[in-house]
Amino acid sequence: MELVGIDPAVKDQIYKLASSGLCSGLPGQIMMSLMVRGPKPGDVSYESHEKEKAAIFASLKRRSKIVSEGLNSIPGFSCQAAQGSMYCFPSVEIPEGAQKAAAEEGVPPDTLYAISLLENTGICVVPASGFGQKPGRFGFRTTFLPSEKEMERAVELFAKHHEEFCAKYDA
Repeated sequence: MELVGIDPAVKDQIYKLASSGLCSGLPGQIMMSLMVRGPKPGDVSYESHEKEKAAIFASLKRRSKIVSEGLNSIPGFSCQAAQGSMYCFPSVEIPEGAQKAAAEEGVPPDTLYAISLLENTGICVVPASGFGQKPGRFGFRTTFLPSEKEMERAVELFAKHHEEFCAKYDA
C-alpha cells in the first residue's frame, strides 16, 4: 500500500491497522493451541497422532532437502539447508544487465527477479532485499510447504527461469 500526502502519524496508524490483519484472531489462536498440544499418552488418538506427526515431519525434511539441494544445483544459486523454519533463502547471482534494468525501474534487483519469476512461472517468492541484505547480495525467500512433487516441479521452474532471465539480461 502506498500513502501519499498523508500525515506521518496517520500513516503509521493505517499501516498498524493493515498489519493487524496478518495476525490470527482469537478462534485461530485457540485452535492452534489445541493442535500443538495434541493427545496425551493413553488417549485413544495418541498413536495415530504420533504417526501422522512423524510422517509430516519426515516429509517436511524431504521437501527441505529437495528445495535446498535443487536450488544449489542451479548455476548462480547458493542455498543453505533449512534449520527449523519452513523457508529456504537462496542467494542468487543477478546479471549486471538486470541490475541496471532494476535501477532504471527504481526497484532492487531481486525484486525485478521475483516479479519476473512470478510472471513467467507463477511462483511467488519474497525478495531478499525486503529483509535487509549486505550490498551486492541478492536472492529471495521461498517456502517448501507444497507437496514433494510440487517442490520438484518448482525446482525445475526455478532453473528454467534463471537460465532465461540470465540470457535476457546477459547482453
